[in-house]
Amino acid sequence: MKKNFIVTIILSAVLLTMLACTSENSSQNKQAQKHSETLQLVGFNKPINGELFSLGDNVEVSLRLKNDSIAPDSIVFFVDAERINRVSELKFSQSTAKLSLGTRQLRATAWLNGQRQTASVGIKLKSNVEPTKLTYKVINTYPHDINAYTQGLFLHDGNLIESTGQKGMSSLRRVEIKTGKILQSVNLERQYFGEGTTMFDGEIYQITWTSRKGFVYNPDTFDLIRTFDYPTQGWGLTTMGDMLIMSDGSNILYFLEPKTFSEIKRVEVFDNNGPVNQLNELELINGKVYANVYLTDKVVVIDPSTGVVESEIDFTGLLSDNDKHRNIDVLNGIAWDSKSQRLFVTGKNWPKLFEVELN
Repeated sequence: MKKNFIVTIILSAVLLTMLACTSENSSQNKQAQKHSETLQLVGFNKPINGELFSLGDNVEVSLRLKNDSIAPDSIVFFVDAERINRVSELKFSQSTAKLSLGTRQLRATAWLNGQRQTASVGIKLKSNVEPTKLTYKVINTYPHDINAYTQGLFLHDGNLIESTGQKGMSSLRRVEIKTGKILQSVNLERQYFGEGTTMFDGEIYQITWTSRKGFVYNPDTFDLIRTFDYPTQGWGLTTMGDMLIMSDGSNILYFLEPKTFSEIKRVEVFDNNGPVNQLNELELINGKVYANVYLTDKVVVIDPSTGVVESEIDFTGLLSDNDKHRNIDVLNGIAWDSKSQRLFVTGKNWPKLFEVELN
């Protein structure tokens, strides 16, 4: 009986202690939550989120105090992760001359009694350079398989390596330029929609559209060496130095480590009008990225270090009306012969491959 009484006393004490701790923690949490909710010091009036500016513009920044009766101890202004200065006025001008193209984050961090609150807004910086308009001249015309839904194209040992799309019809091919003859091919499994292809370190890389799966082949036998994965859609693919560059149908170029396909960096592509979306098949030519703009006859020439569109080529009229058929589709396919400085272009289900010269 005595033992049970002692146990009851001990359990009661433990329970009271737990209830006290729970009450104290609850009180502390409520106080912290109340403090967090009431610490609203500053916000942005200008610029508005997503507003577009030209590189070099001065952005007029206007901050507002959330409560006129509460003055922060200090406000510090940031662009992305870089601290710019301590704000002495709520309205000021920020130069964009030394910033990079694309999405930039403006942040104002206000401090009060050792606590801080941050407001942010995103702006986009477009190019301040109008692209040069390049024209073309057809040098030679060669046959091209009208059943080839061209997704990727490059030259290797004097022949074209071509990736074709459509589920159940996707393939990797070796094609003779002069005759259009398919010298070698391997078909993808039916669930895959073939996309861009390129050569890196003696191996052929091929990506797929929405499966997020890529393949690496032996360039001589087309035997599959390994597969790889990536987190986006796959559209175009090319090689630059020790990196691969991939497009996903947006205005972003992804720079990737070839062995792991992990992202090294990304560059947003802009011309003087804004973001250039629908970037598709890619080819690196003399240090510049040439990209088909999907659903158009336009190819843009991009500085890969900045994302600036420096030039564009309008290939409207390249394929005559007499060459068109019921399954004809858009321009897509750029191949560069670095040895003889020849440029080849074609399209999805086009009957011809064109060797062109740019002016």
